[in-house]
Amino acid sequence: MDFPREFDHKPDDHRRGSLCDRQCAAINNTQGDLGDMHSGSHQHSIMTPRILPVISTPACCQQLSDELPVCDSCPLKTTIMAENEVEAAKLSNNYKFGFKKWKSHVTARPWADRSEIVKELYSDLNVIKSSRGSTVTCGNIFYLLLFGWWLSLIYLLVAAVMFLSVVAAPYGKLCWDLAGYFFWPFGKVIQKVEADPPLRKCNTLFNKCTVISEVSNPKESTPLLPQHNVGQGLTGDADDTYWHRANTYVWLLLGYPFLAVAHSLVCFISWLLVFIIPIAKMNARTVTRILLLPPEQVHIQHVRKTEVPLDAEVILCCYHAVNAYYYKYAVDGINVFAVNLLPLVIVTLVLGYVDSHNRFISSPVKFTLSLLSIMPLSYYIGMAIASISAQSNFAVGAVVNATFGSITELTFYITALIKGTREGNKCYEEIVKAALTGTLVGCVLFVPGLCMVIGGIKHQEQKFNSRSAGVSSALLFLSVGGVFAPTLFSKVYGRLVCGECQNITHNPLGHYLCQNCHFDLMANNGTLYYSHVQPLVYTVSLLLPAAYLIGLCFTLKTHCHIYDIHISDCHMPGHHHGAVVHWSRWRALAILLLSTLCMSACADLATEHISPILTSSTISQYFIGVTVLAMVPELPEIVNGIQFALQNNLSLSIEIGNCIAVQVCMLQIPILVLFTIFYPTGFILVFSDLHVYASMFSVVLMNYIFMDGKCDYFQGTVLVMVYFILLAVYFFAPSPAGC
Repeated sequence: MDFPREFDHKPDDHRRGSLCDRQCAAINNTQGDLGDMHSGSHQHSIMTPRILPVISTPACCQQLSDELPVCDSCPLKTTIMAENEVEAAKLSNNYKFGFKKWKSHVTARPWADRSEIVKELYSDLNVIKSSRGSTVTCGNIFYLLLFGWWLSLIYLLVAAVMFLSVVAAPYGKLCWDLAGYFFWPFGKVIQKVEADPPLRKCNTLFNKCTVISEVSNPKESTPLLPQHNVGQGLTGDADDTYWHRANTYVWLLLGYPFLAVAHSLVCFISWLLVFIIPIAKMNARTVTRILLLPPEQVHIQHVRKTEVPLDAEVILCCYHAVNAYYYKYAVDGINVFAVNLLPLVIVTLVLGYVDSHNRFISSPVKFTLSLLSIMPLSYYIGMAIASISAQSNFAVGAVVNATFGSITELTFYITALIKGTREGNKCYEEIVKAALTGTLVGCVLFVPGLCMVIGGIKHQEQKFNSRSAGVSSALLFLSVGGVFAPTLFSKVYGRLVCGECQNITHNPLGHYLCQNCHFDLMANNGTLYYSHVQPLVYTVSLLLPAAYLIGLCFTLKTHCHIYDIHISDCHMPGHHHGAVVHWSRWRALAILLLSTLCMSACADLATEHISPILTSSTISQYFIGVTVLAMVPELPEIVNGIQFALQNNLSLSIEIGNCIAVQVCMLQIPILVLFTIFYPTGFILVFSDLHVYASMFSVVLMNYIFMDGKCDYFQGTVLVMVYFILLAVYFFAPSPAGC
């Protein structure tokens, strides 16, 4: 089912309506009586893309996640799921021309609607479950080989020290028990034994028990350490005599610091590896809770099928070291991978500006770190834009998108042009042109092609709105023709100048073999360039943004039915759907500005340390521009496109690539030309023949593939293979003139 669906009148309207009635009846029947099929006439609140609640005709929805279409009961509209008004604004922004297509939620999703798999990701590892199989798994063995053996050895050494001190012998016994636990912690439980046991909630059917006082409603913002447990071992868990014991101070001076360092190291490594975050939680709980308890209150035992756990508080119980679904884990709405890459940005900036003379790290390493730092910053910029747009009206969202939507690429291009001007090196200009072309070709071929392949593996055939794709295709044709018009003009009227020519016939009137030929626009004191080419460049730079505005008027005003979507807010009984925004507008704005500042610094470092790579590398500078510099900043968008394709929402996957390509031609290039007027960088909007042919062929091929409005993994494979063929051409192409 494509987005948005054009209503197709068929004679079987009664059957279609009855299906929608049955769907609505199943959802809206709060008493569970499915016999009343007339409940489909129940009225729902509809949020249009302008987020104005209105009373609508019957709208059907299912309890599906994200942006899956469910019914087409309204002509020319598509009803999709939205959990609240903020998410409705984000979903509608995904269909507005020129807006960033964002997959992640900008609000906290209702906890009751989350799957059991996702809920388990945010658990505190304090639930005793019935045994569902052997704990000897590959992930648990990986823990044993990576952490378990040496962590257990450290506990044995600390236990020996505690026994030798005599006074802290109880802590020695505790360390001896914990050594066996951390050697293989799976299927074991650590409990706190006390005189007055807390109230417990048990399920005798599944032999599952947990403490009611523990966190019962975790959220995506749940930190690694539960807030009510931090420091609790020093105050709430200890009795009145805890600080009056001599062994407490011996333990805190000779035992606890070494174990805390070891557990912190394991916790840090486990968090960075993402998929073994349960190990990070286990070690964090140990440092902040278990090791700060009196030793007589810590009880360790195995959990067996027939064994009833002690009537005591469960502090720690872990069954598996690895969970493959932790790629979905989020901290305050931020994906865990983006959180883990944030320290990389700090390290890059510190090393880049402190070690300016490359005494500790070479330029290629700094260049690589700068490019890697761009990825998390692009994620933060994209999420900040989506948060601000979803919480604001369309005018504010459009201004934010137009201002910061291309800030990642423009920052790098402008810093590269400035550096090339200061050094008098034309190679930077060619690198920028290669990056512009690489972004255009990659977003037209690679992004939709990859999404078709991955989505086609899960779904045999995917459909999309051919009319909305046709609008983007028409704009692509217009933008590509406008961008390369000065290049074609220079080919027709420019003067061909060659570096080396040889007379192969030894006849003055015979044939000559020439090399390193190019069209000279500065002949006769630059008459051709200043009188003809430069005015044409300025004209094109004004017409392309005007065409962009006309496209906005077309899609948002006169023909909004192509993109306009009714977003139905269907609530299941008992679910709370209030909008709890991860980032407020001011917080999102602060993150946006800070990320932009860091992006500028990383782009400056990348351009500063790219010179040794360009001069010493045997790879063509064209290839470096069209691959690394073009596609690395677009990785968050590519991930979003893949997620949309997996949910059978190929329309948004295609629009991601089309929007980026249109923004390259209609916004980024005119801005670079405008910047050259105020800060002369020598940027001339004349591309090499290879760029012209690659771009035009890519646009023609994309339009041919998208003509019928449906695709499969084979068509996606064709696009990807053509992209790799073009990369091979760039790889073996000679370096551009001046490099």
